[in-house]
Amino acid sequence: MDTLENIKQQIADNDILLYMKGSPNAPQCGFSMRASQAMMACGKRFAYVDILANPDIRAELPKYANWPTFPQLWVKGELIGGCDIIMEMYENGELKTLIDEASAESEGEG
Repeated sequence: MDTLENIKQQIADNDILLYMKGSPNAPQCGFSMRASQAMMACGKRFAYVDILANPDIRAELPKYANWPTFPQLWVKGELIGGCDIIMEMYENGELKTLIDEASAESEGEG
């Protein structure tokens, strides 16, 4: 599977997906740390991909997403945005609502 197909598969397979540097428990940059902390504060499970461990994804995802920076939050196949957008949505309550809805939909599909 080529990198682009892999990215599409990851986005399709995970209703809530954060592309970040490092992991939620060991982020490797401040932006990824803030984004993952906001995600964890929403209290729902989410998938993540460490782009530092996947340089091919790190190189290709910005072109696919038309979004140059990391982290990137994808929900239900749609790019939500990066750290600034995640933090703004977290602070005004929109992020929890979005995550709760996506999480409830995926739980209901089983």
